[in-house]
Amino acid sequence: MSAAEVSVYMLKTVLTSPLGLQEGEMGGKFHGKPVALLTPVIKLSCCCLLIAVLTAAVVVLSVALSVRKEKQIIKNHIYANCPRNWIGFGSKCFYFSDDTKNWTYSQTSCVTLGAQLAQFENQEEQNFLRRYKGSSDHWIGLHRESPQHAWKWTDNTEYHNMVSIIRGVGEHAYLNDNGISSAWVYADRKWICSKPNSYDPCAQYLQSLFRESISR
Repeated sequence: MSAAEVSVYMLKTVLTSPLGLQEGEMGGKFHGKPVALLTPVIKLSCCCLLIAVLTAAVVVLSVALSVRKEKQIIKNHIYANCPRNWIGFGSKCFYFSDDTKNWTYSQTSCVTLGAQLAQFENQEEQNFLRRYKGSSDHWIGLHRESPQHAWKWTDNTEYHNMVSIIRGVGEHAYLNDNGISSAWVYADRKWICSKPNSYDPCAQYLQSLFRESISR
């Protein structure tokens, strides 16, 4: 039975009880007091009872909403597998740098984070990166040995221009507002790192300890 049904039922019970009878049915008296004097008391009791029932319903509803919100938070935590300051999209996590460095430094920085310069496999991922990067150009994980060689990702798989044509005659690629362009390695730009979104906090902690031990 819902809170509203309970309140209606209790209200009907009060109104049909001896206190709710008309003056003619009680002979004008009830425990030596005029029924007319009892009427305000009855109304006040009904109002208090109704307020109590409604208050209880609000408390029950609040508890239910709180439990639902807690479950949603737990669910989001389970599926939010990207580290802090990384952005999840599809099956990957992406990191957008604030600094500007050349392509080689950018790749090294990504490797220290357990990632590579960004690699995307479809137009949807590229569109996401272009929207999220803002107005700045960002290095991505495409490079080639010379203009006569094929473009490759940092894992040495070839890029077949299935997503976007790479403009320019440089040997290292970056993402801009128009798509993918190329430049020489020494140019300074921001960069994007990417890695699978199977983030393991324990593994991340061990990696940080390892990097600290090396830096000492």
